[in-house]
Amino acid sequence: MFESITLGSGEAAEALVLALFEDKELHAGDSVHGKHPYVHQALQRKECTGEPDNLVEKFVPDGDRLLRVYLLGLGDRDKFTSEILRNAAARLGRRLARTKEESVLIEIAPALRAAGADLEHCGQSFAESIGLLAWNGRLYRGTGSKAKQVSPLRLHCADEAVMRGLAVGLQRAASSNFARDLSQTPPNVATPLWMAEQAEKLARETGLQCTVITGDELNRNGLEGLLNVGAASIHPPCLIRVAYSPDAADGGDVDGRDRVVDRPVVLLGKTVTFDTGGLTLKINNGMVGMKRDKDGGCAVLGTMHAIATFLKPRFPVVGLLVAAENCVSEASMRPDDVITYRNGVTVEVTNTDAEGRLVLADGLCWACEEEKAALIVDLATLTGGVVTALGSTFAGLFCEDVPLAGRLEAAADRSGERLWRLPMHAEYRELMKSPVADIVNSNPNRKAHPIQGAAFLSYFVKDSIPWAHIDIAGVHAVDSDTGPFIKGPTGFGVRLLSDFIEGLDN
Repeated sequence: MFESITLGSGEAAEALVLALFEDKELHAGDSVHGKHPYVHQALQRKECTGEPDNLVEKFVPDGDRLLRVYLLGLGDRDKFTSEILRNAAARLGRRLARTKEESVLIEIAPALRAAGADLEHCGQSFAESIGLLAWNGRLYRGTGSKAKQVSPLRLHCADEAVMRGLAVGLQRAASSNFARDLSQTPPNVATPLWMAEQAEKLARETGLQCTVITGDELNRNGLEGLLNVGAASIHPPCLIRVAYSPDAADGGDVDGRDRVVDRPVVLLGKTVTFDTGGLTLKINNGMVGMKRDKDGGCAVLGTMHAIATFLKPRFPVVGLLVAAENCVSEASMRPDDVITYRNGVTVEVTNTDAEGRLVLADGLCWACEEEKAALIVDLATLTGGVVTALGSTFAGLFCEDVPLAGRLEAAADRSGERLWRLPMHAEYRELMKSPVADIVNSNPNRKAHPIQGAAFLSYFVKDSIPWAHIDIAGVHAVDSDTGPFIKGPTGFGVRLLSDFIEGLDN
């Protein structure tokens, strides 16, 4: 919706944004234009309510021109949250895209300060929303459609804390939008090795390390899930490893805090670049949108972008993408096949459309055995069951390590990418037992469907390593314009994991 979004300083603004609660009180410190009689007249209009979905405009004389003033409703002061501000900013951003004002003064600090809000975090939330709204999903526009004219947008604010937050928010939105670009790329382009190329490009640009394991190396490393899931495709599977290491001077000691220094935090993403279901073929229109079965990996790569460009934690982080295309051919993995993983666990394949957990198992084994992870968080569009359970409001969180679960839930609260913790009892592991092998990859009994996926994955994680599984199937994309998103991918996980990594470093 915008050509670019930057931060300005002091130039004459074309528009002014004032925050307003339902009491419609303008606080001391508001811009001199905010105290103009015309603005107070606007406060008296019936459509000016200050409610969370309320946006009222008024033109105010400013020398020889007119300044557009936006009164941005934030609802009940006592119930204010950063999520309300994100949605309000998105509503404002859509309007700014239409009015094409290029320089906007954000004068929201006085109202937020009166509400006792964290001004820097509010600035961050505001800019995240505007930045996410700026994403253009038309990556492959051709001569058959006409591009809309878009304008650059400059934001500035007199309050230093809000301004710092705006800068961080735009950075976080850029990392999320990077993940959204990857998600939006069609499957005839975004093959497993294309994803590897994007990871290598990111590494070159940011100083990360990137290694791609494919071909015979998959065999030598016992990555049987990737080999079997990707066997039917002409596009070979691969394990993509992207690693961040802090500068030695920034590493420091543990100094009494629960901070990881030597062993890496591992972020693992399911990266199935297209999913036909394999021989357990998807029916009707079930394949439409399956280019997004790679969105867990896209989120991990977006988080590595954030880590390398601005988070820069004082501990190592490894991003693993298990990339494969699940197709149909004479080489297809079959129901009734048995796969033996590098940790010795044998799996009877009962459903080739439950392929995500098969490749994630490789990643979990690798994280435990090769990376010797301090902790593991995996993201995956794993089950339709989590959508049935939680809809598109929450991602499903499965984690038996209480401190890790708490850190992730705190990051969810701060980022606005919501999690709901679901149970992981030993009885669910029993659901996965096989009469032929150790476990099946899918129990035909639909009981506890989303938990089955997590229970399967638990067989590939060492008990000594804290681990969390996040099922993002309901939240990784939206079907229509909503909040700061247009129809398409949301980049879910990038802001969540960025807050999580930042929390570990504090």
